[in-house]
Amino acid sequence: MTEYTPFRQLFITPVLPFLRDGSIDEAGYRALLRRFLTPENLDAGVAIVANPEAGEIYTLDRAERNRVVELTLEEVAGRTPVLGGVAHVTTAGMVECAKDVQAAGVDGLFILPPIGSADITLSWNADAYPEVFLDVLTAIADAVDLPQVIHPVGQFSARYGPGLSADVTRQIIAAVPQVVGWKMTYNYDGFREIAGVLRAAGRPVGIYGAVGKYFHENLANDTLDGTSAGSFNFALERMVEHISAWRKGDVARATEIWRGGLAALQDYIFSDFGRLHIRYKAATWLRGFIGNPLMRPPVPAPRRQEIADLTRLLRGADLTTRPDDEISRLAVEFGLK
Repeated sequence: MTEYTPFRQLFITPVLPFLRDGSIDEAGYRALLRRFLTPENLDAGVAIVANPEAGEIYTLDRAERNRVVELTLEEVAGRTPVLGGVAHVTTAGMVECAKDVQAAGVDGLFILPPIGSADITLSWNADAYPEVFLDVLTAIADAVDLPQVIHPVGQFSARYGPGLSADVTRQIIAAVPQVVGWKMTYNYDGFREIAGVLRAAGRPVGIYGAVGKYFHENLANDTLDGTSAGSFNFALERMVEHISAWRKGDVARATEIWRGGLAALQDYIFSDFGRLHIRYKAATWLRGFIGNPLMRPPVPAPRRQEIADLTRLLRGADLTTRPDDEISRLAVEFGLK
């Protein structure tokens, strides 16, 4: 087995635009990636996750998943790492998906949590039964020797929020040496605890910020080795500027950016995890970066009030949006309520 070191890139988890008939908008997806893959952003460390949760991997069939990976690799053209999303309702399906993205030529795997019945989602007690996820990761590692970045969502808890516990984290890292990164899906206190676990792992495991409203504190605490974040879809300029200021040691400038509207925008985006990906996509649409704000049903459409709030907050962060009359017209066309 190859020994892998953590990625240190700012991985973006792109939304996936659709056409009005519900099919993938390939031209729109390429255009979105090109916004990310400028020389300046590549110099800042931007990289891509093909088929993350924000890209609605759970709704895609095998051919669609593979096509998204193909499109991503074509646009990236070897200039920055690409992680391939891995998700399915069965372990065999997860392994098949991992083999598909390996064959396509990705640099690593982005492994999403088990899905399916309530037994392994809503009701799963990960501390009592860690094998639900651990066996999947082991099966993938046995079949595909690529670095793994883990999306560690489990049953919600007051201690961690929507993330796996410290004990399960330790078990996974010990059992699967291919794990090189951990997406930090946690609440604030959970983040601090899990960051400590990762730092004490005995080998390097990257701490990848995900909840954008914590990035200022994460950077201050030197607990942001990279990212796996959907907020880049609509706030890339400000987020890269903010992170770059911290990396240069310019705390005053970083704080100015953060307080200049970016914090308020992130606070709203992450105020309701049940609307998180809806707001990612709606905000990206409001910026004019994609042509359709809708996710695949049964995920609902954004509400008019969310559109109004996002428009105000984007502009408050000095991010341009579609004109008001265009937003109103398109909201009617898309049937937003």
